[in-house]
Amino acid sequence: MRLGKVVKSNSHCDYIVQVDDETEFLDAPKADDYGFGTFVKLEESHGRHWAVGLVYNSQLLNPNFNNLGPRLTSEPDPVFAPDLITETRTLLWTVLIGSLVSTTTPAYGLQGIPRVVVPVDTPVVKMTHDEIHQFHLDPQGRSQFTYYSHLLQAGGTFAKQLTYQVLTELIKAQMFTGPEERALIVLSKDLAWRNTVAAMR
Repeated sequence: MRLGKVVKSNSHCDYIVQVDDETEFLDAPKADDYGFGTFVKLEESHGRHWAVGLVYNSQLLNPNFNNLGPRLTSEPDPVFAPDLITETRTLLWTVLIGSLVSTTTPAYGLQGIPRVVVPVDTPVVKMTHDEIHQFHLDPQGRSQFTYYSHLLQAGGTFAKQLTYQVLTELIKAQMFTGPEERALIVLSKDLAWRNTVAAMR
């Protein structure tokens, strides 16, 4: 599912995505499609794959907010106002955590900070369950979660909550087994404890 397109970057691994609007796209995404912690991939349709990211923040832009000028008492008639456009926008802050190598079978993830610079207007797509699973496999088919420290540093104000949510979802989806799963559970409990202690201070 397409969510939107890249419109700006704050850093090499921090990109802003503009969500497709219902007035411009018939299959525009709903609010439930791009929530906090959503895995996304930045890639062109039938073209190059650039990176994998996580939604870590959002912002609603509404030019009418705090507009103290004169306003119409009713909704404008589109027949007499053909140039009227919707200027409200939903923006998603996305932290890049690697890329997906799909040229091999099975596909696997290269986790960490991508080397490439993602171009403006690159389409952003919500990842499927299978793609998320593939991203958490190394070239040998073993489970990996090596972007843990990067996510804690680059995940914005809610980095700990984001990392905890990702850990919880990976454990719940049973993408890891054996020692790897136990390691995720330990990391999850440690983060939950640190979040609790931080809230008590």
